[in-house]
Amino acid sequence: MNNAPTAGRYSLKRYLGGYVLALLLTAIPFGLAATAALPRHSVLIAVGAAALAQVLVHLRCFLHLGLRTTAPERLLAIAFAAVLILIMIGGSLWIMFNLHYRMWV
Repeated sequence: MNNAPTAGRYSLKRYLGGYVLALLLTAIPFGLAATAALPRHSVLIAVGAAALAQVLVHLRCFLHLGLRTTAPERLLAIAFAAVLILIMIGGSLWIMFNLHYRMWV
């Protein structure tokens, strides 16, 4: 496995492109939620899709991770981190909905 530094091959253009994409993927859901331009269910789907797209933009443009060029150990670490994040989010939502239910019973 070649561990040579590869920071020189990533250009400012790639970083700026990722930054602009990240800004757009933040501004669009914010605008949809603030203006209520779509029904609530559609806004939730759009926000979720934009969040997923933003994660992919960050992985590709800023962390330089690709499915073909990344070592399997790194992909396994990312998958493990994703599972932990899903457990934390799921547990938080479970607690909040449970407290909401108990508050109104």
